[in-house]
Amino acid sequence: MTNFTDLRATVDHRARLATVPKTRRRRYISQNDMVEILDYHNQVRANVFPPASNMEYMVWDESLARSAEAWAASCIWDHGPQHLLRFLGQNLSVRTGRYRSILQLVKPWYDEVRDYAFPYPQDCNPQCPLRCYGPMCTHYTQMVWATSNRVGCAVQTCYNMNVWGAVWRTATYLVCNYSPKGNWIGEAPYRVGIPCSACPPSYGGSCSNNMCFPAVNSNYLYWFK
Repeated sequence: MTNFTDLRATVDHRARLATVPKTRRRRYISQNDMVEILDYHNQVRANVFPPASNMEYMVWDESLARSAEAWAASCIWDHGPQHLLRFLGQNLSVRTGRYRSILQLVKPWYDEVRDYAFPYPQDCNPQCPLRCYGPMCTHYTQMVWATSNRVGCAVQTCYNMNVWGAVWRTATYLVCNYSPKGNWIGEAPYRVGIPCSACPPSYGGSCSNNMCFPAVNSNYLYWFK
């Protein structure tokens, strides 16, 4: 079966960039960052505990990446824009200066698992990235929301960015948008059970690494969905 690693060999980054308007190339997320983000999300999704019976394999979505780019360019440390958040999930991360690996901005979302107890703890604060008091875990639950099977992200260097009331002279801002939207109040992020035992019929019984896997001949085609 074709697996995620094969994507590295099938995606031609130069050809991909050729389709991106020059005005967008400065912010366009690199192929390496894109692969690292997807690899990490699917690694986390494949190994949730308790195990998930309906966890769907996550793929990259260019339209979500474009909407993430537009919001990242605003350099506003808050979720938005509001008219899109009715339909999309969103995780934000920021750090001062540059980064060695994009995972330095993504791993803090997973680290919230330490404050999470399935199906949804009452003491997790859902109001971030505003200043938070007490534990939060909604970044983690969006990462492992079973039906959120598409993601698109953007990285932006922001100058004099207001973060929690302080001005950061240089900040690296990561925005990831998810679809379908997760974190619905009162709902668990996934069903507990034998992996792939409750996959949607559209997957045709295809399962890979504990996740419902897209039944397509080429991951290259699905990558650009």
